[in-house]
Amino acid sequence: MSQKTAVTPDTDRKHILEVSDLKVHFPIHGGLLLKQTGEVKAVDGVSFSMKPGETLGMVGESGCGKTTIGKALINLAPVTAGSIMFPGKDGTMTNIAGLNRSAMRPFRSRIQMVFQDPYSSLNPRMSVEAIVSEPLDIHLPELGRKEKREKVGWLLEKVGLRAAYASRYPHEFSGGQRQRIGLARALATNPAFIIADEPVSALDVSIQAQIINLLQALQDEFNLTYLFIAHDLSVVEHISDRIAVMYLGNMVELGTSGDVNRRPLHPYSRALMSAAPLPDPHKTRGERIILKGDVPSPLAKPSGCGFRTRCPIARPECADRVPELQEKAPGHFAACPYV
Repeated sequence: MSQKTAVTPDTDRKHILEVSDLKVHFPIHGGLLLKQTGEVKAVDGVSFSMKPGETLGMVGESGCGKTTIGKALINLAPVTAGSIMFPGKDGTMTNIAGLNRSAMRPFRSRIQMVFQDPYSSLNPRMSVEAIVSEPLDIHLPELGRKEKREKVGWLLEKVGLRAAYASRYPHEFSGGQRQRIGLARALATNPAFIIADEPVSALDVSIQAQIINLLQALQDEFNLTYLFIAHDLSVVEHISDRIAVMYLGNMVELGTSGDVNRRPLHPYSRALMSAAPLPDPHKTRGERIILKGDVPSPLAKPSGCGFRTRCPIARPECADRVPELQEKAPGHFAACPYV
């Protein structure tokens, strides 16, 4: 059952999203009777909150659970446990984790997702007008045909495209233009929260900068809140107010963009940041930290701290329990008792 608590409007609310102990486990079946033989702990107890208008960057290696968190927030991945508190149109905080399709529909207009690959996220058989107006057909069916067409043209211009492009099809556009179309579709229902799942990783570097600048301009104009999922640490540092570092389904560090990039606390964050190139060739991050071994399989996570098998400061007691995020400095959290 959903939990509800009266809150103030978006502009005055302390948090627009509150995630508590989120777990997403995928069962593995095998044998003649297809019995469950194990499970993949893609997300294994993640908690965080976000304020209206902020950008939280989420980084980590492939398979660490970043995209699964994004999909869980919009109910595209089944939630095993935990809560996701998000406000409805009336300003009431509701636990949207596990809501069925009809119960989730009122929230889909307020929470949208921009996908990684602009070449596969747009239906090649639909015109740009049909793609961008599809959310309007679902969430604003009272709009007339003329009003929808005007809305589509306005949205295309907001993302830097011409309104006349509405009659064209996705194959007629470059990757950067397709991603702009995806942004226009996400903005169609006036959302409060957008999940950007590696929105620039498939684009050329010069186009990446254009899309990042566009995202920031739209955020300022519409007071959007972003969960920005990415691999590129320089991009995340540029756009994010805070950064969350993920490892093997757990959040290991959370802090402001400046703190995490310049003063990482967790051993994994330090290794991650030491590997990131700097734009100035005359500057260096110091000694490169090389981690030993490979990332363990989510099917067989180590007991206790998932990073202990590769950690340079691991101790025997690290195998006893999963460390919790602790505030090591004001607003700077790390899931390691020894940093």
